Amino acid sequence: MTLGINYTTGDDGIMIASIDMPGQPVNTMNEAFDSLLSDLVKAVESGKGSLKGVIITSGKETFFAGGDLKRILAIAKGDAKTAFDMVESIKEAFRKLETSGVPLVAAINGSALGGGYELALACHHRIALRNPKTEIGLPEVTLGLLPGAGGVTRLVRMLGLEKALGFLMEGKRVGVGQALDAGLIDAIADTPDAMLAAAKAWIIANEAPTKLWDGKGYQLPGGDPSHPKIMQMLMAAPAVLYQKTRGLLPAPEAILAAATEGAQVDFDTACRIESRAFANLATSSVAKNLISTFFFGINAVNGGASRPQGHEKRRFSKIGVLGAGMMGAGIAYVAAKEGIEVVLKDVSVEKAEAGKDYARKLLDQAVAKGRTTAEKKEAVLSRILATGNAADLAGCELVIEAVFENQGLKAKVTREAEEALPHDVIFGSNTSTLPITRLANASRAPQSFIGIHFFSPVDKMQLVEIIRGDETSEATVAAAFDFVRQIKKTPMVANDVLGFFTSRVFGSYIDEGLEMVREGVDPELIDNVSRLAGMPVGPLTVMDEVSTKLLFDVRQANLQMLDAKGSGWVMKREATAEVVQFLVAGEERLGKAYNGGLYEYSGKEKKVWPKVGERFNSGSATIPYQDIKDRVLFRQVLESFHCLDDGVLASELDANIGSVMGIGFPQHTGGVFQYVDTYGSTEFIQRARELASKYGSRFAPPQVLLNRAEAAKKGGR
Repeated sequence: MTLGINYTTGDDGIMIASIDMPGQPVNTMNEAFDSLLSDLVKAVESGKGSLKGVIITSGKETFFAGGDLKRILAIAKGDAKTAFDMVESIKEAFRKLETSGVPLVAAINGSALGGGYELALACHHRIALRNPKTEIGLPEVTLGLLPGAGGVTRLVRMLGLEKALGFLMEGKRVGVGQALDAGLIDAIADTPDAMLAAAKAWIIANEAPTKLWDGKGYQLPGGDPSHPKIMQMLMAAPAVLYQKTRGLLPAPEAILAAATEGAQVDFDTACRIESRAFANLATSSVAKNLISTFFFGINAVNGGASRPQGHEKRRFSKIGVLGAGMMGAGIAYVAAKEGIEVVLKDVSVEKAEAGKDYARKLLDQAVAKGRTTAEKKEAVLSRILATGNAADLAGCELVIEAVFENQGLKAKVTREAEEALPHDVIFGSNTSTLPITRLANASRAPQSFIGIHFFSPVDKMQLVEIIRGDETSEATVAAAFDFVRQIKKTPMVANDVLGFFTSRVFGSYIDEGLEMVREGVDPELIDNVSRLAGMPVGPLTVMDEVSTKLLFDVRQANLQMLDAKGSGWVMKREATAEVVQFLVAGEERLGKAYNGGLYEYSGKEKKVWPKVGERFNSGSATIPYQDIKDRVLFRQVLESFHCLDDGVLASELDANIGSVMGIGFPQHTGGVFQYVDTYGSTEFIQRARELASKYGSRFAPPQVLLNRAEAAKKGGR
């Protein structure tokens, strides 16, 4: 036995190597694994002649979790040699195992992802234990990386370019059934004993296996890059890829290049190509941003970094949702899908049933695509009670109000619902901007009143913004956090300042687009360049899609609350005020869903409404593309610092997660605050001052940013 791998060899001459790295919940490719891997290679090589074969499995619930991301983050930017040497060392060991002449079987008893699946690929045969929680795949691309321990090279040779690229470039994780169908594994076993028995049987039947690509006459499945069908696919791939990433996420492009180039050379050369590509990605700012935010950041948030401590974890069995519109229907669906009983109430049972039909439609689509069964669909629907009677809310432990953004209406439904509810019920409002403290005035228990802000469409958007009012208890915040995690969403916590975090920052994005409209910049240019900067939708297009009427109504409501703390930003939105007033009050241009807004829509075509061009002399002003990019991004970042200064944010981590997952701040940046760290605090401040001198004081760096930059200097960051 080696500490970290338990070796047992039976009378049949088959050795079981069970990886169980001490002091960590999962097996990972950290520095300790390097020595374990070396020991494994020695054990296999020294056993030649006596060993019939080796079964590699895990002593933990998962098979192997993959690479150690802390180790990758620790590699300095630009230090490609360290990253290259690291993966080359692992590859060398894997290659020795693969060519040892000793049959190796991966007995996959749990999830095998990233480097863990690369270890399985280095084996000659792969058997997975049937388990609905098991995931198999190479998801490195989602963190700005590529599989660097032979994953690209081996998967391409095993599946062929076209099939392999589907997994590599999308980072798909699949269950064992799909993995078997796709050829990622070779067999499935129903029990651990059956898995080991099948592994031994395969070893006995295959005394000296070699990989197909190490044999004579090997040909790449589906054809090499010169094959007409593959050539056609590869010619179209870069354009399709750029349309998705806009050149801001280098990992998919690097995977495409490494796979294609590697398919034209021998195995060892292909591995070196893969290693060089990995090294360049691993030492880039994009990978470090994605790893920091989308692995460590999300794990920390989901793990309770912003949850008040000292409160027992809660699970909810029955909730109420007030309002069966798109938001309320979506909330009801995601809760029922996770096993929670839902009372969906509207002004009539007919309207409530229409909301329930939203869940039915989504479930029908899932059944048609094979993602669920008709039985499971009916089980979810049975958990949603559509009603027009508030008395049906009895027994609910949490109620979420999701009616129109009107304080009077929200107060009315709150009072009506509370008559049927116990005093200790938690009451949540799905408001996006209205102050929670004010809305809580309608409640008999403001300490149990909280903001629970979902994003549309609820079934797809993972973020939920939790807003604590002035009187909201910490126990209520903790319970709301637990509910969000129970429905498998990611919570961010904000404090009750008008607009909260996401709406304020999102509003600043739209406002900056409208500022440029007022200056005479072509609206279509503004939208297109904003997308090139990494935003999913241009500010003017998204304004039309959320509706100019909604922006108008929200602004009017906010203006009535100017005594609320932190409300000064409302008055600063001069461009929003002028353009939206012109569109809505002057011309009744209410947005895309109505008669059109800033744009007019005819079939698939979209063009600027002529009166907008006439009013603001569209196209008369020309500014550098880089200025447009920086203005839409810097404006959001600076608004985030104002949120920090106003006490909106619980942490910078919440802001990074919330900005990317909630409002679409460019993924490759890692979020609003991570963007500054990558840009460089000094350089960011200098550029902000340049923008302020050209375009207005809204770009002036706030003191909180200057203080943060100074602290970073002293701390050596």
